[in-house]
Amino acid sequence: MTEYYIPTGPGDAEYVEKRSRFLGKVRHVESEEEARAFIDAMKKQYHDARHNCWCYVLRDGVMRYSDDGEPQGTAGQPMLNVFLKEEVTDVVCVVTRYFGGILLGAGGLCRAYTKSAKDALDAAGISVVRRWVEVSIPCGYSLFARLSQEVPVWKGIVTDTEYGADVTISALLPEENAEAFARRVLDMTAGTVQVQTIGEALKAVAMNN
Repeated sequence: MTEYYIPTGPGDAEYVEKRSRFLGKVRHVESEEEARAFIDAMKKQYHDARHNCWCYVLRDGVMRYSDDGEPQGTAGQPMLNVFLKEEVTDVVCVVTRYFGGILLGAGGLCRAYTKSAKDALDAAGISVVRRWVEVSIPCGYSLFARLSQEVPVWKGIVTDTEYGADVTISALLPEENAEAFARRVLDMTAGTVQVQTIGEALKAVAMNN
């Protein structure tokens, strides 16, 4: 299957520019209804703010944004561009602005709303959703470091390590790399370590930023 990227969790950020206060919020959503409900909730919570600008992107191709009274093209579209650039989907973002009395100009607004959305996304983190092969790698302590370092080479992620008489590394490998990874481990260890396949799973896994 084709992999895609979503926010790992909720992300909040605050940014102040010339006394204007920008509150960025990012959330994972799975439908337009969820996105709209979050936007409405933020508008209600921050009803006293000058602007509640927003955008959302869904995996089915739906994209929406609003400048909410800011000059056209200075808020919603720059926010949306953050998620398009990072290829993050199933996401909604609201940036609330409390006006500080000093005009920022079109360029200043674009930069402020872009930064607020990006900071909130950074706070949320990004996860990749795809089909993974779950594997177990039992090995001696002398091989532990080498094998642990080999997992990310194949775009895999170490999920757990169990220490006993030997070490057992639990990992997730992209399904297209699992067999080649197993062969590589056999080669590296002269056939002394065999990768055991536990199963397959479709899940979101946080990426290392």
